[in-house]
Amino acid sequence: MDGAQEPDAAEARLWALLTDKQRLCLDLVLQRKTSKQIARELGISRYTVDQRISAARKTLAAINRDDTAIRYARLKSICDRIAYDPVELPIMPSLAPSDFPDGDPDHYLDVREGKGAMAGLSGERPPSGTIWRHDHAPTAKATIIAIMLMVVVFALLGGLGIAEALTRLMSG
Repeated sequence: MDGAQEPDAAEARLWALLTDKQRLCLDLVLQRKTSKQIARELGISRYTVDQRISAARKTLAAINRDDTAIRYARLKSICDRIAYDPVELPIMPSLAPSDFPDGDPDHYLDVREGKGAMAGLSGERPPSGTIWRHDHAPTAKATIIAIMLMVVVFALLGGLGIAEALTRLMSG
């Protein structure tokens, strides 16, 4: 593996003893940032940064901040490696030109225009058509709902009128 070392038990134990927050602070220490800069970047106080770094210093048995950074960098190079190859993503496909002599036939499914699969195959539009779409303005949606409610009310009133007329005919 390109001469890379495998971590021994002591190094793996030290790596496991460091918390994710300590590692985050130590990564920024490796970039030669001050506690104040680290605190601003992480959105925490400078004292919290100093506490995390000093706790990591004790864990790594380092003498000072620079020694902590050196020991952490060595430990990170051994224990924090990607154990797999990165995934290679394929190139995005592009649309091919049409092979039909007169363009696309009418029954051909065109997914670019947003037709549903059933509508494209059967040649008919979905039952709702363009009445209710997600891109309507809220006022248009409210108007559609009001019209639908009026239709329901008229249907109910018509049904009640028919029921009353039938009752009168039956009762004589």
